[in-house]
Amino acid sequence: MLTAITRQVSPGLANCELSYIKRKPIDIATARAQHREYERLLEKHGARVISLTAEPDLPDAMFVEDPAMVLDEAAVMLQPGAASRRGEIRSLAKAIGQFRKLEYVKLPGTVEGGDVLTIGRKIYVGRSKRTNAEGMRQLAGIVEPLGYEVRPVGVSGCLHLKSAVTYLGENTLLANREWFRAEGFSGYAWIDVDAAEAHGANALALGETVVLPASFPKTRARVEERGFRVTTIDISELQKAESGLTCSCLLFET
Repeated sequence: MLTAITRQVSPGLANCELSYIKRKPIDIATARAQHREYERLLEKHGARVISLTAEPDLPDAMFVEDPAMVLDEAAVMLQPGAASRRGEIRSLAKAIGQFRKLEYVKLPGTVEGGDVLTIGRKIYVGRSKRTNAEGMRQLAGIVEPLGYEVRPVGVSGCLHLKSAVTYLGENTLLANREWFRAEGFSGYAWIDVDAAEAHGANALALGETVVLPASFPKTRARVEERGFRVTTIDISELQKAESGLTCSCLLFET
């Protein structure tokens, strides 16, 4: 069964960490409504959604992808590069621990899940402001004995690797290649985001459907032109918190 762990929007979301966008007022009621629609979309595509309680003192806690990654063989509790986010790990580990054996990346290593792109047995890890070399070394030490290959990728100009590139299926990547070192991705087909939609590369693949934010219609057209079925969702209020689509859930089979 496809399982999705999510977390409800914190009432403190307006105090979230921001790195590459300017802070704007966030309407919490609208943000919560958009997040509920996101959870309903996951359910529509066959996921059992486990929605964790909001964390009032942890503004970014709804972005459950960053403190963890879930593989078939184990889950790795990561170590966020933003110190304000490290309190998210305990409750998330409790939820994931019902389904997987847990491994841990420890300080001074840092890795955020937004920098981790898993495609088959390859794990591409972005070297960003949130993920350091020691964190990557520890992660490799955990996953390589399980049969995975870790491939470092330089990232600049955006928050995480998956802000710049995501996997759509059918050996195809959606990307803004100005924000990462793309030469490490050999053998894939590319769809480049529209030049006017620099943040449009973070898509969520759900079975045969690609989910994109409604704010990137030109990029949607490019994806559809390549034969993908696309649906969109409005996350405009969440985008003020530097949100994409992959960061708000942990998807895995149980």
